Amino acid sequence: QVQLVESGGGLVQPGGSLRLSCAASGSIVSSNVMCWYRQAPGKQREFVAFITSGRTTNYADSVKGRFTIPRDNAKNTMYLQMTSLKPEDTAVYYCNLLAGGREYWGQGTQVTVSS
Repeated sequence: QVQLVESGGGLVQPGGSLRLSCAASGSIVSSNVMCWYRQAPGKQREFVAFITSGRTTNYADSVKGRFTIPRDNAKNTMYLQMTSLKPEDTAVYYCNLLAGGREYWGQGTQVTVSS
């Protein structure tokens, strides 16, 4: 049973920074892709970024240059380092894992950018 647990969300002022974590536990194949998605109120869930086990990354245009997605393979943990946050970044952020032909989701963590 694979579980994903996000943490690190909260309230931050515009222009601020925040780091989210996603810890994966269970039997996880070494070749995998970890992703971040987000869902703002009244909107569909949207892709934010991904990182492969080989550390190839890709970002949505809306966060490129502001967010980075490092990972620690030894700890099966992925992060989302967010800087220069904007009110439009407010959303529930979800961790996603693609491994062994299956897909897993975390429960989400709220990020609110407001003064």
